[in-house]
Amino acid sequence: MAIIPQISLFTWTDIEELGDLDRLRLVIEYLPDDDLMEILESERRYGRDDYPIRAVWNSLLAGVVFEHPSIESLRRELSRNAQMRWLCGIDAVPPAYVYSRFMKKLFRHEEQIKAIFETLVEQLGDILPDFGKSLAIDGKAIPSFAKRKNKNDQEDGRRDIDADYGKKVYRGKREDGTLWEKVVKWFGYKIHLIVDSAYELPVAYSVTKASVPDINEAHALVDTIEKTRPSLLENAETMAGDKGYDDTKLVVRLWDDHKVKPVIDIRNMWKDGEATRLLGDKENVVYDYKGAVYCHCPVTGVEREMTNGGFEKDRNTLKKLCPAKQYGLTCEGQDQCPVRQGIRVPLVEDRRIFTPIDRASYTWEKEYNKRTAVERVNSRLDVSFGFEHHTIRGMKKMKVKCGFSLCIMLAMAVGRVKEGHPEKIRSLVS
Repeated sequence: MAIIPQISLFTWTDIEELGDLDRLRLVIEYLPDDDLMEILESERRYGRDDYPIRAVWNSLLAGVVFEHPSIESLRRELSRNAQMRWLCGIDAVPPAYVYSRFMKKLFRHEEQIKAIFETLVEQLGDILPDFGKSLAIDGKAIPSFAKRKNKNDQEDGRRDIDADYGKKVYRGKREDGTLWEKVVKWFGYKIHLIVDSAYELPVAYSVTKASVPDINEAHALVDTIEKTRPSLLENAETMAGDKGYDDTKLVVRLWDDHKVKPVIDIRNMWKDGEATRLLGDKENVVYDYKGAVYCHCPVTGVEREMTNGGFEKDRNTLKKLCPAKQYGLTCEGQDQCPVRQGIRVPLVEDRRIFTPIDRASYTWEKEYNKRTAVERVNSRLDVSFGFEHHTIRGMKKMKVKCGFSLCIMLAMAVGRVKEGHPEKIRSLVS
């Protein structure tokens, strides 16, 4: 039996290396929660202060940081981890009812949680000059594992009467040309996120019932940002989204109102059998629903895709160049071709198809790939913050829990940057 005798006593303040607890220290130090704490303390007034508000709050932060699935799991950890209790400011582990009462009070302060989130986003914008330039948007399903509504719509502590049913349909084409379709249904909620795709950090969010369409909430998020943080849209250059955000109004709004280039995937809304359409008044130029433009040789009728010449911001037009000239191809009808000098495609030709970043360009593909940043943030919510298996019931609780988790994510990022470790800005673990 290997017994290591310890002959010296020490206090936790003598320990310089906190190890894994350093993550909790970052959150406690850099979370701008003073206003919320003052409100909660004023509500307590002259009540018993056996378990101080700030200490209980810090222990809840610890529960999220260290991925405890329940309050009982957190209480067990606090009981055996004196260093964690010291860091949280707890002398004795609070009983379960203290946390229950604290959370009930916290659910009434959703606006304060939102204010903490907004403050952290502003701080990141101050310390990271390019924060918010490249944005991505997506919605994430959060299933509820509670019982569904009963016939009387009565809340009995086990049912979730705020949630409803959502559905998402995925479609694609196999290598052999056959089409496939997958339908995903769930009962619960949905969190809508706009994130910085370079740093993979949220800049705006909302929580809705599962049935709310992504595009509806996208407009609502832009409305909110316009009112509360217009500078975010002023600094943004692109916003990427999947086919769920394929909407002409959103595309027009982003570019015309805020000069944010929309990089949004497109659905084929054309009639069956309609592969191309004539471009404007051009006789030998057509385009497809993905924005690729083709010219036809006036002599042989050979179809070739025209090359990209960039975007002219002052004219709101895309330039398309003769493929024969650009690639050194032989075109028998080049001398008679009316578009041999290239053409300009005005965005108004079809605002949904033609966007400031040409859909047929490598730049569009590169920018669209940044959309996966939202999926990684969603994954962290599932794995690190416990949304994959949760016990949350009710819209108020879900909104506070989502905001609470996102604030911790941002506070840790602010701490990493301010303490000289920007390479760990995405890290929630080490």
